[in-house]
Amino acid sequence: MGKRIVHDLVPVPFSGPGAGTAPLTWGQKTILHDMRNSDWTYNISGAHHLPEGLTVADVADRLSRLMSKHPALRTRFGTDDEGKPCQVVHGSGEIDLEVMTFADHLDRTDAVDHGNRLWLKWMAAPLEEHTPWPLRIGVMQYRGEAVYLVLTLGHMVVDGVGGLLLMTDLDLGELVGRPVDPDAVRLADLARREATPELRRVSDRAMRYWEGHLRSLSPLTFGGSGAPDYEAGRRCRNVRFQSRAAYFALVEIARRTRTDTGRVLLAVIATAIARTTGVNPLTLHVAAGNRYRPGLADVIGSVVQNAVLTLDLDGTVDDVIAQARQASTAALMNSYYDPDQLAELAARLDAERGYPARITCRINDRRFSTRAQADAVADAAPLTEDEIRAKLPETQVMWHKFVYRWTDQLFVNIEDHPDAVYLQVVNDTEVFPPEQVEAMLYAVEEVAVEAAFRSDVPTGAQPRPAITGA
Repeated sequence: MGKRIVHDLVPVPFSGPGAGTAPLTWGQKTILHDMRNSDWTYNISGAHHLPEGLTVADVADRLSRLMSKHPALRTRFGTDDEGKPCQVVHGSGEIDLEVMTFADHLDRTDAVDHGNRLWLKWMAAPLEEHTPWPLRIGVMQYRGEAVYLVLTLGHMVVDGVGGLLLMTDLDLGELVGRPVDPDAVRLADLARREATPELRRVSDRAMRYWEGHLRSLSPLTFGGSGAPDYEAGRRCRNVRFQSRAAYFALVEIARRTRTDTGRVLLAVIATAIARTTGVNPLTLHVAAGNRYRPGLADVIGSVVQNAVLTLDLDGTVDDVIAQARQASTAALMNSYYDPDQLAELAARLDAERGYPARITCRINDRRFSTRAQADAVADAAPLTEDEIRAKLPETQVMWHKFVYRWTDQLFVNIEDHPDAVYLQVVNDTEVFPPEQVEAMLYAVEEVAVEAAFRSDVPTGAQPRPAITGA
């Protein structure tokens, strides 16, 4: 747009409590490991309309209060005297508010469109190249008003829910009006708490659970060459899948089995994976938020960690749903742990079995608002099978550019999207050709529609011979 947009930096001072140095939390260690093993930023990025009449000065005031209130946003990362990663919270400083001023002859929608392009661009750009803080924030100014806000947060200091909680302090986002606990534990204090005997015992219990799932692993979930020095994701690709038929079928399965849509989706996706790969049983990671734990509900930080579960995919789809209901509960109960301790356990088991093994399949249910909506729909009037099948022609598969050095052979994100199963999948092209990935995605729809009104649908999975050695 050239001179039609003027880009300025407005320095915003801040000061607040909590200055000091602490180790990394267990959640931060988890994210740092993933960041080091991929080329992805793991930034959390988004854009929001601003209330009418708001000025850039108003946004700067809100930003100053936000930075002052939350030590997580005043955190930088380094190494301690022993060379271990640590976090350093600063008591005061200055952050730039990026202001994009649009020429008067443009339309307000031009500012919004620019902001929508910008938040996607910022999501992929390393924060440290643009700001010393784990927050980058910009505002679109049009005819003297601040009309649109773009912000990007570092995953080391916030997860998806934490980001939404921060938005409430800007009077924006989905949780506006929801009270946030002013005494929620701070990240640095949480790191210190995780070193106490009480939480060390929590990690010890989790390790006993994890050992049962890791001991008999194959080198890689879906096979492939290069083990044991395999570098997952050397050539990865991203694909998105959208199905309204699968969504309404999912709701009917949840209604019929009296199960929430999260566990139904887990079972349906796992069944589709087994149908198209022959991997059975399937051991996989699921992302666990851990916010149900005491004191973590309102923490401004990243408390997401991997949980592990194993599903036997013989029998019927209903059998898998029943398993998923039980297995996911146990997995989530054992999803809060010290990643360094898990690494030690994995190394010991690798030595005992004689070859290294890794779980390279992950499912992450990132739905926030639409998850509750889907569960609520299950109480509404049901659709018929014909009505669901009539939506099959609306299904879409959209391929995107390559993402290099991803950490999994198959990573399935379940995204927030109204009235549709919306999956974003990153797959390793060395293991999965495009036609197999598409078959897997359509199998999600196929399994859901088949099982919407029947309890005896077979999974169609065939056990694959175990892979031993490397």
